[in-house]
Formats: sequence, structure tokens, C-alpha cells
Amino acid sequence: MSQLAQAIPELRMLGSTRALVRIPCEQDVPFTPRVRALVDTPEFQRLRAISQLGLAALVYPGATHSRFEHALGVFRNALRYVAQLAEDSRFCELVDVHRAEVFLAAALLHDLGHWPFCHPIEDMALPGLPPHESHAAAFLSERRELAQVLRSEWNVDPQEILTLLCGRPDEPHWKLLQSLLSGPIDVDKMDYLERDSLHAGVPYGRNFDKNRLIQSLMLNAAGDGLAINSKGKTAAEMMVFARYVMFSEVYWHHAVRAATAMFARGFFEVYQRLDLPELFQGTEAEVVHTLRDAAAGTPAEILLEGVFGPRRRLYKRVAEYTQFQNREMYERLAGRPFEETVQCARRLIEGLSTHLRRPIGPTDVLIDAPPPHREVQFRVDVYYEKERRYRPLRTVSPVVEALATRQFDDYVKRVRVFATPELAESLRRCPAFDALLKDAAG
Repeated sequence: MSQLAQAIPELRMLGSTRALVRIPCEQDVPFTPRVRALVDTPEFQRLRAISQLGLAALVYPGATHSRFEHALGVFRNALRYVAQLAEDSRFCELVDVHRAEVFLAAALLHDLGHWPFCHPIEDMALPGLPPHESHAAAFLSERRELAQVLRSEWNVDPQEILTLLCGRPDEPHWKLLQSLLSGPIDVDKMDYLERDSLHAGVPYGRNFDKNRLIQSLMLNAAGDGLAINSKGKTAAEMMVFARYVMFSEVYWHHAVRAATAMFARGFFEVYQRLDLPELFQGTEAEVVHTLRDAAAGTPAEILLEGVFGPRRRLYKRVAEYTQFQNREMYERLAGRPFEETVQCARRLIEGLSTHLRRPIGPTDVLIDAPPPHREVQFRVDVYYEKERRYRPLRTVSPVVEALATRQFDDYVKRVRVFATPELAESLRRCPAFDALLKDAAG
């Protein structure tokens, strides 16, 4: 064990059978007094009441795991990353014990700023919505217990945590550590792919060799990010494919997206009447209660009751457009601001009402399109020791070239039109539907 690893109590306890907490699937997380002190704060405990996948549980019933569980899994990955990288002299030149402990605390707290249904709300990019990383600052303010525990138990300044979570550091050591939190092979992805797959009851996110990949980690040529050695190449390729399939089959499953589209449009209809800073500090149950109350008697009621009410009532898929099937329609709608997509849906409803000679409710038809921002691309170098040379993974892997360096979103994120169950079948049979949608899209 390296000197760096020996100096950090949680690293010394990796593999120990005492002072640990166990999470699925049979993962032991070192639980020292200072880790317990962070976990027991109200700011961290709120993550118990925020589900990791939110609306996906309407389609995958087992996917009710919390951000609390995920955060512990990410922390365990962070320990393993530091243990591996501590064997690299270049890493130890940049990262001393204090900086390593800042990173470990930041990994445990990386989801601190998440509010319930954070990702579908963020994807809407509505005015006045803070990114969830910067929202974490409210929970790290000096008046909060969490900030006091960081100072007293970890000797860490809360601002150092914020630098890693949402800053844009110039210093090589902070850039390096930030890449371990948010990068192609980061501690977050390494956990959520496996954990979401486990709880959703699908194998896709677990079909890569996590241990082999961690054992291959090293610094890139610049020393400000991760690379892998040649022994980790196959594991990296499988991780790319696992991520692709999880997006395709779970995160962007058509029924999950129907629920997401209903939630997003319902939120859009009521959000201006809500105190968002207060709402976002609540539990998932509190947010649902507030949204249902605000939607009562409005066009949003049918949407939010269909998702959160006593009877599950998801909208049905009417049409679907991809980069490879009806590309023109896809490019007309993908990547547009959410408010524009809402206007397109309203114009489509007007056209359909006229064409079908029947009234259609203002939220009976929804357009779900990929948001403007793109997923992080999988750009990582492979070090070939015999050549003493780094090569981009995409240049030595046809899998990565196909799935990670081209626009990942274009393969898995589709434009879909959803409608109420009563309306969907008649719209599928409507010969003028595509023409009306094209006119509505402008």
C-alpha cells in the first residue's frame, strides 16, 4: 500500500470486515466516524427521500433506489480510484493527502444539490433554474451542519468541495480530481450504470469488467485527466456499450419518456406559481404533493395525475423520428428549447383539431425531443507500454468509434409524439399526421 493510501483511514479499511455499511450488490463501504458524521447530517439524509431514477420506476418497478445509496456507491468507487492511482508517482506529485480527502468527500457529496426529478427539470432549461451542482452551495453554506462537519471532522473547506462539484479550476491537481468526478470514466458513471441496471432488473449496465477497468487507470499524457493502460481496453469498450444500451433500453425507453414528457409539460404549466428554491429543498413526496395541488383544475392535472395519481395512466406513443428514420422531422424538433417544443405541440393540436373536426385538449398531445445539451462523449487515451505511446481509444476500437465519438445522442435519443390513450390510435391512423407535424414544427 502506498504512503498516500496508508495516510487515509478509509483507504486502509478497504476490504476490512469491520466498521462498514453494505449496499447492493454486496458492496462494503468503509464507514469511519468521519464518514458517519457526514452521512448523518440532515443535508445528506435528504438523499434518502430522492429516488435515483424517478419516473423510470413506473416502467421498471424495482428501480426505486435512492440517491443516498448511489452516493455511497460512488464514494466506494472513489476510494478504489485513489488506491489505484496512488501507485502512480505522477498522481502523488499532484495529489497529497489533503487533496485526496477533498476528492473523497466531494465524491460522497456529489449529488448533494440534486432535487427530486432533477434531470427532467434541468433538461427543460427554463429561466431561473439553477444547475444542480451550483444548487449544492445552499447545502454547504456556513450555517449548515454539513459545512461544520467538513471543517471539524475532515479539515476541508466547503469551498474546496464546490470547486470540484461545479467550479472551473485551472490548477492541474483540481482539474485532475474533477475529471475523476465527471469524465469519460468517472466514479459516478462507474456506479450508476451498474446500480441502475441491477435495480431495473436488466443486465445491460453490468456487462463490463469494472475491476479490470479500475486496475488499468492511470494519468493521461498531460497529467490532468485519466487514461487507461492497454489491459483495460476491452473493459472500456464494454463500458461504452453498456452506457449505450442503458440509455437505449432504460433511460430513453419509450414508456419512460412518455412519463417524462407528461411530467415535464405538467411542471411547465405550473412552475411559475411555485417557490422553486423552497420546493427543491423538499423530499420527493413533498414535491409531488405540491405539484399535484398546483395542477388541480388546470390542463396540467391530467398529466400529473396520470404519473402520480392513484391510477397509472401513461400517454401512448403516436410517432417516432430518429436521425436515421425521417431525419428531416428529427432535425426540425431535436435540440430545440423546451418552450418552443411546447409551442409546436400547441400548433399541432390546433391542426389536428381542424383536420379531425373534433376538439383536442390543450395537453392531450405532447412532443418529446432531445434537449439542446449533449451527453459527455467517451474520449479517453490508451497507453501502450511497449511503444511508450498514448493512443485515443476511438482510433484503436471500432466499438468506441461507432458509439462514443460520433453523436451518442443521435443513436439513443429520439423525437416522439405522445397522446392520451383514447386519442393515440386515431392519430396513428391519421394520414395527414406527418404533414401537420411538419407545419407545426415550422
